[in-house]
Amino acid sequence: MKNSILLLSLFISQYSFSQDSTVAPAPSKEASYIWVFSSPRLINANTVETIPKHVLEFKVTHNFGDIGGSNGGSKTFFGLDNATDVRIGFQYGISKRLNVIAARSKGAGAVQQLYELGVKYRILQQAEDAQHPLSMTIFANNVISSMTKSVVPDQENSFENFSDRNSQTVQLMIARKMGLLSLQLSPTMVHRNFVQSQDDKTLFALGGALRLPVKGRFSLIVDYFHSFRSQQSIDFYKTQGIRFYDALGVGVELLTEGHVFHLNFTNATEILENRFIPRTVTSWGKGQFRWGFTISRDFNLFYKKKRGR
Repeated sequence: MKNSILLLSLFISQYSFSQDSTVAPAPSKEASYIWVFSSPRLINANTVETIPKHVLEFKVTHNFGDIGGSNGGSKTFFGLDNATDVRIGFQYGISKRLNVIAARSKGAGAVQQLYELGVKYRILQQAEDAQHPLSMTIFANNVISSMTKSVVPDQENSFENFSDRNSQTVQLMIARKMGLLSLQLSPTMVHRNFVQSQDDKTLFALGGALRLPVKGRFSLIVDYFHSFRSQQSIDFYKTQGIRFYDALGVGVELLTEGHVFHLNFTNATEILENRFIPRTVTSWGKGQFRWGFTISRDFNLFYKKKRGR
């Protein structure tokens, strides 16, 4: 909770910093607008950015196994022998404000074989004038598990019907670029249609993210989520020897022509918000963090080649 308050304080205190519009390339007709981040996603967090109209983004996200702890070390080549979760996704710009998302994730916990459908809508975009001080975007998804249900009662995957296989995330992202520093807050709600008997079906969380250019095309990226779980749920899982942790990711962003590449470390095993917000049970302090990477490529589906070229 203290970390969440610190992120909020930083966001507010930096409000008066000078702006720098040198960011990811934007169409010339919108030169006055500021792109707070360089891609629609950092490590675990979505960002306020959307894909331009008629552009399709192809993205692969990969989380390896634990670097340390009982499941890491040299016997697993510090986690590189294992793939805890993999997501392959597409995001398409219906308009400059509205995007649709389709993805498939392997999953890393009891609930796997996950299909995601989502939408992302930009409400506000920061600009160089005083009338547009912030960027604001809303994200919502529905995730369905296609795995075979467990025959053991009172498990996460003891589905009784199709509805039990579904979960939803709704997230509001509020961001601002101040000088070189980009900051974002992400109030989030996750609802799972089916949970264990004393777990929370609906869970609220507060996320934060930052991006800071370091040199040339390299930037430092960080994101963090704190979940507000009920005491009943905490006590229930303690009896099973399970403790939950906040998801923290730290990484480096590299911008290349047509690609955005992220190399990162995170204690979250799963990639989808529907899963890592309620189910991060691995700790940085125990060496239970992992290498991960994200690579994306944009395709303009309606690009017309100029005459004579």
